[in-house]
Amino acid sequence: MKFLTSGKVKDVYELNDKELLFKFTNRVSAYDVKFKDEIPKKGEVLCKFAEYWFKKLDVPHHFVERKSDTEIIVKKLHMFPIECVVRGYFYGSLFSRWKNGKLSLDAGIPTKLAARLPKPIFDPTTKSTHDTPLDKTQAILQKLVTNDEYDCLTEKSIKIYNDMEVIADKAGFILADLKLEFGKLDDKIILADSIGPDEFRLWPKDTYKIGRIQDAYDKQILRDWLSENGYEDKFDTSRSNGEEPIPPSIPPDLISKMTQRYVTAYERMTESTL
Repeated sequence: MKFLTSGKVKDVYELNDKELLFKFTNRVSAYDVKFKDEIPKKGEVLCKFAEYWFKKLDVPHHFVERKSDTEIIVKKLHMFPIECVVRGYFYGSLFSRWKNGKLSLDAGIPTKLAARLPKPIFDPTTKSTHDTPLDKTQAILQKLVTNDEYDCLTEKSIKIYNDMEVIADKAGFILADLKLEFGKLDDKIILADSIGPDEFRLWPKDTYKIGRIQDAYDKQILRDWLSENGYEDKFDTSRSNGEEPIPPSIPPDLISKMTQRYVTAYERMTESTL
């Protein structure tokens, strides 16, 4: 088994010329900054969530099998160099870009924080250290995808979001948005990477309220803590000065809360015990 790369959350190994092994860790990152602190059980939740979604969703995927509580085997693909983001609510970077005058909206789009959009929108980004939003024209001009590939990724991504939203709703959650990755195998576009609380925003339905920051059962609670304590601005300032942002220590109570919410999200969505 050959080590290939270490990402923000998982380590990737080559098993053979057709398969890879993903090893999910307890590492956490936010605002493209990796933290020294770890979140207990996070790796296990992400691994088992990946298995659940690949088996649950009626779409071609690269999942082969789960090898352990933190490892899955997947097929090698030629990955698309974009992240396929679907947004069902006016939140996150979509809201920030509009608020900062970097995004104009179509007529009929609500402009209150956390409002439900009339229909899910495809809002892809580059796949880099600091992801940048893309539109169809930019993606094609940069030769990241072809016109047909962009349309296919849009259709597949929104379908997956709609299917996952139904499952989340039954579990008492709102699926606010979702990040997916796709690749090609034998010239067919298939779902890849993984799907879990690092790839979507999940809000409890019973506390949802338009116009405010939502209670999160995903990585967003770390982002919210960072923003409230001025770290997001500090990270931006460091990058502007050509410096690598320095992560703060995550408070023990927040670490415990994140573990509890990751586990709760998994158990409620999958109707199984971790």
